Amino acid sequence: MTPTRAVMGPGSFGRLAALLFFVEFARCAFIVSFVPVYAERFAISSTAVGFAVSAHFVADTAVKIAAGYLLDRMSPGLLLHLSLGCSLAGIGVAYFGSMPETLIAGTVLLGLGVSPVWLLSLSRVTPESRGAQMGVIYTMWLAGLGLGPLVTNLTLELGYGVSCGMLTMMLGAGWIAGLRWSRTASAPPLASSAFVSMREQFVELRRKLAAMRPLLPGMLLQMASAGLLLPILPTFATQSLGLGLPQYSLILIIGGGCAAACLIPMGRWADKYGHATFFTIGFGGMAVSLALLLFAPPFSGALFIAAFLGLSCAAVFPAWNALLSRFVPAEQQGTGWGVLSSLEGVGLMAGPAAGGWIADRFGAETTVTVSAAILLAIALLYWVKPVKSDGTERRFSGGKP
Repeated sequence: MTPTRAVMGPGSFGRLAALLFFVEFARCAFIVSFVPVYAERFAISSTAVGFAVSAHFVADTAVKIAAGYLLDRMSPGLLLHLSLGCSLAGIGVAYFGSMPETLIAGTVLLGLGVSPVWLLSLSRVTPESRGAQMGVIYTMWLAGLGLGPLVTNLTLELGYGVSCGMLTMMLGAGWIAGLRWSRTASAPPLASSAFVSMREQFVELRRKLAAMRPLLPGMLLQMASAGLLLPILPTFATQSLGLGLPQYSLILIIGGGCAAACLIPMGRWADKYGHATFFTIGFGGMAVSLALLLFAPPFSGALFIAAFLGLSCAAVFPAWNALLSRFVPAEQQGTGWGVLSSLEGVGLMAGPAAGGWIADRFGAETTVTVSAAILLAIALLYWVKPVKSDGTERRFSGGKP
């Protein structure tokens, strides 16, 4: 069996990865590029746009536990089609409406629809290729995150209808991939769990979550550190680093491209040499990268730092989520991932508000400093107290976890 075949499995995971790309392309393009520009057509205020974007992520996070619970008890294909239908409805409501309320309703529907797709992807990761398959998932996410807004900015020059039609086509392509996947998708791992009382199931889930207490600081703080940077990155790049918008865009492309290119190989190496080793080093590399940016390096130096930051992110994402997957009960994949994703979402929701407040009071450089300090603290925490799962994680063991 080839390495690619071993990672993707018998075709089902590959089709699900393609679906995730199309959905994330449409979601990121809609939220990041389409909504802010389209709102100007109807003189909708920036405050309403900001509330619509926040409402999208709140809905995405809030529905995860319920969506995970349903995933464990109903046909995954049916849940997928309901989700994609909700996503299409969200784009339609936002496009054909002309009021702040319809814009907010559309972004909320899109958040409700996208959330189960992530859970479906995470729940299909196989134990023997945890890190590599997590690398595939995050590669698809990064590809959608980067290409979606870029392509939408170009299509907006041709008109709002053309741009919205392109987003609809991407969701339609995802639906086609979902149709092929749902024909090969199996039922939830232990369908008999549906006959166990909800109380008994959540007692078992709580026991699993209690075992992963050492990972909770990392779950909350890493997302909070990323959220801190969201409101201030353009300002920090232009004012503190003295970069123009084209230079800033190139830095984002270099950093994101390096991360996307390295995610799958990093995931494979993490499977081989130990997940805790990789995410500990990765958190440290991310902290060092942000700290170096505070010295206002020249443009060539900033490009190198961006590439190193992307490499560090690639070391963290697949290894971290592969270790998290060890604590998800096999019979409650959907519910377990829903709870974990919701916990991470709390950090992401709190970060932007805190980052904006710190920047207004003390400057954007202080926000970057706080973010770097949080990442360094996470790295030191897991260096001093390496995370173990059933005694199988050993730092620098060189053996398979």
